[in-house]
Amino acid sequence: MMTTRADISSPVLDKLPIIDIAPLLDDDAAPRTRNDKKKTAEALHNACVNYGFFYLNIAKYVNPKGPEELMRLGREFFGLPQAEKDKLLISNQDYARGYQRLKENVTNGKADNHEGLDFYRPVENSDKTKPLWGENQWPSVPTFREKYEDWVDEMKKLGLIVMEAMAEGLGMTKDEWEELRAQVDDSFWVMRVIGYPPLPNDHDGFSCGAHKDYGCLTFLYADPTPNALQVFLPRPGVKQTDTSGLPAEGAEDGIWITADPIEGCIVCNIGEMWEIWTNGLYKSTLHRVVHRGSNYRVSIPFFFEPNFDALVKPLDAALRARALQPTENREPLRSPIVYGEFLKKKVGNNFTTSRDRYSIN
Repeated sequence: MMTTRADISSPVLDKLPIIDIAPLLDDDAAPRTRNDKKKTAEALHNACVNYGFFYLNIAKYVNPKGPEELMRLGREFFGLPQAEKDKLLISNQDYARGYQRLKENVTNGKADNHEGLDFYRPVENSDKTKPLWGENQWPSVPTFREKYEDWVDEMKKLGLIVMEAMAEGLGMTKDEWEELRAQVDDSFWVMRVIGYPPLPNDHDGFSCGAHKDYGCLTFLYADPTPNALQVFLPRPGVKQTDTSGLPAEGAEDGIWITADPIEGCIVCNIGEMWEIWTNGLYKSTLHRVVHRGSNYRVSIPFFFEPNFDALVKPLDAALRARALQPTENREPLRSPIVYGEFLKKKVGNNFTTSRDRYSIN
């Protein structure tokens, strides 16, 4: 049976939980292994209910040298002359795939103080005149494409592993999980490589402004820079003054906490599709980047998303839980959406150069 926020008895702390995925990698059907998997599924469920953000310990899943090499290659790309990076501008393709200059990315109407390189799932019959339907643009940096494509494969597999455990945590039947899996088995994934120079003191925005991810699961690998990624935790009755010298963000009561990198872990957060699937039990969480340090920060978020044509609507498991709630506590049913159409509308607001190209009639 799906639990609700009121059913969770463990205290909600002002730091993100760490969940080891090692039990999910074991194919042993022994009772102890099965129990460990169940505990991991429950931990994922509780983290999604209470935080929407958590760490995944993937030390048993990937060789740490792999992501370290990705970081080196990312830095090598951002260190290229501007003219070389500009050869990959998003305007060369579909205004989504490729390189964005510093402050070209926009959040809440303000320029973000970072540059980025974006890749999407390859498509058949690519057409750069169609939204999201162009070709990926790869740097000429040696081994860059090979190593990053390997990472894509690892993260796609991880997405299905975590999704299956979340389905168990939600109390879904095997058949229900198979139906959900069919919505993500051809994930329209997105991968970004983002470079953050130190935030200028006179900049009236953020390294990346407060936003919620709009897909399914985000897996973030970042360099060791502390005090950069910040997560908003709703706390009824608590108002926190923003001490960073930047505009306050988040209309709800709550606090901003830092989510510093932890060795052997990636940061994971859920996107808005999980809000629809669970009819509001899981909520996508506001987060932002405020990089005041002296170094050049690099992060590599991978977005495990639904299939482009997936019809996303509340799951039967969510509706069963809703039926058990008092009428006055029931959230209104979320409206179904087709993920690809939803994505186009979102991407159209991301960059100063893409808005006209992504107009949806």
